Amino acid sequence: MADPARARKLSKRITQIVATALEHEVKDPRLDMVTITETKVTGDLHDATVYYTVLGDDNARNAAAIALTKATGVLRSLVGAGTGVKFTPTLSFVPDLVPDTARQLDELLAKAREADAEVARLAANASPAGDPDPYRQPRDADADADPDNADSDSGSDDVADEVADESDRSDDDSESDDRDGVRATG
Repeated sequence: MADPARARKLSKRITQIVATALEHEVKDPRLDMVTITETKVTGDLHDATVYYTVLGDDNARNAAAIALTKATGVLRSLVGAGTGVKFTPTLSFVPDLVPDTARQLDELLAKAREADAEVARLAANASPAGDPDPYRQPRDADADADPDNADSDSGSDDVADEVADESDRSDDDSESDDRDGVRATG
């Protein structure tokens, strides 16, 4: 496996060579609107994937893909001459989907902004659906004195105390002194 830094340098050099060759060397009108965006080289430097974009519609993209496939041999020869590596990597061309994905995300964000604006417009004239003050108010001092209005929380604390006391008693009852035959209590 080659050095990752060497692979990065080779991929940048391949990007430059292919872009220059498409602009000056290859005389195919279908490749006029092709832009090389990135190249990735495998760790063994034997294969290179060249990513490209095409300005135009689907027909222009299909025509560019056919033209790149046809020009692969010439481009590989130019890459071999321009890089000076022992083994010229094979080239495969893949359309770059990043611009399409970015355009779709921009459209989704625009829809979200419109929906947020609509919600804000509706909320500006809205009134609360429930009580004007939905928060719990502090209890009065009179309610604390009335045993009928006792909170369920205080009752649950008493039950927890009783359970803890019973478990302590059962632990104390189970302890025994085997020498005297007398049960020890704590």
